[in-house]
Amino acid sequence: MSTATDGERTGLQARVRRRAERLRDFVDDTSPGALVTIAVIAASLLAAFVGFLLVSSLTVVPFIVFLAASGYGWLRHQEETALILTLTTTVSTLLILGLIIVFIFLESVPVVQYESATVFGVTVPGLRMFIETRWDAVSSPVRYSMVPMIHGTVMVTIIATAVAAPLGVAAALFLSEIAPAVVREFVKPGVEILAGIPSIVYGFIGFTVLSPWASDQFDLTGQGTYLFVGVVVGLMALPTVVSVAEDALSSVPESMKSGSLAVGTTDWQTMTSITLPAAFSGVSAAVLLGVGRAIGETMAATVMLRGVPRLTEPLVNVFYGQETLTSLIARNYGEADGLQLDALFIAGVILFVTVLFISIGAQYIEWRMRRKLGGEA
Repeated sequence: MSTATDGERTGLQARVRRRAERLRDFVDDTSPGALVTIAVIAASLLAAFVGFLLVSSLTVVPFIVFLAASGYGWLRHQEETALILTLTTTVSTLLILGLIIVFIFLESVPVVQYESATVFGVTVPGLRMFIETRWDAVSSPVRYSMVPMIHGTVMVTIIATAVAAPLGVAAALFLSEIAPAVVREFVKPGVEILAGIPSIVYGFIGFTVLSPWASDQFDLTGQGTYLFVGVVVGLMALPTVVSVAEDALSSVPESMKSGSLAVGTTDWQTMTSITLPAAFSGVSAAVLLGVGRAIGETMAATVMLRGVPRLTEPLVNVFYGQETLTSLIARNYGEADGLQLDALFIAGVILFVTVLFISIGAQYIEWRMRRKLGGEA
């Protein structure tokens, strides 16, 4: 373990040295005119960003300078300008992500302080939002519990995963290992087109077709059930699972499959004992990405659910649907203010952190799959 760690540290240091040397060579080989252009581009963009944060009416001035300098640099020093522009977009992406994180966390601070609770003499900020179950923005005192919405989100996500995971993995296995090339070329684009259908379309179909049918069949009062919202969201997540899982299955080396067939196994045995285990990390990442899509789905849940922020009775009752974190935000942001608006930011923080950890987990699993199939230790 120590040897491997020392080797990784040495490799990282070597990569840092190589990049520093490339940067030094770039500066040495760049003409003074190109360096001045790069400096103008960087300074004007930074000034425009500061002006944007300060909501200044003069923000447009440095932005115009940035556009003019970029245009001049592209005509006279294209390689250097392309480098600084790509670096700028990368830094901007990270900066925007950081600003979003800071903004939603800062906006949620007042309600976190308001919903503090004392446990064993210690005041825990925001604890009451997770130990009580009442959301009431009208009565006094107001309460903003996240428990009912977290419960609804978990219910919808579990059902959506139960729909998308087995169907998605089965479809990916068919496309990767069984389907003829002609069928694959026809079905794969169709699956990707499904991912591009707006979520409101799925929600409208669920509201006009599935919800009335469920109300009649199960003798429900009103419309909206976690069961059918989960089914609709699972179908929405299905293209993501199919696409990522198919890529993972296709990345399994052909030599592994051929070796299995050479010892007398059937195609099905090869798929279940070689292909799926070898691509398990990638398939797991596909399911996790589908789960992330289900957690963050807004419009289908907003259209189909009742919009009542309370728990179902009993908790496992999937034939009634109240509210999820995303539908809470979509349904209330237009008229919310004060602490209620801050409470919506708390819902956003919960969603952000949850999806962030899921995405990191999916990336880690994919990294492990690449190392495994690439033969790395």
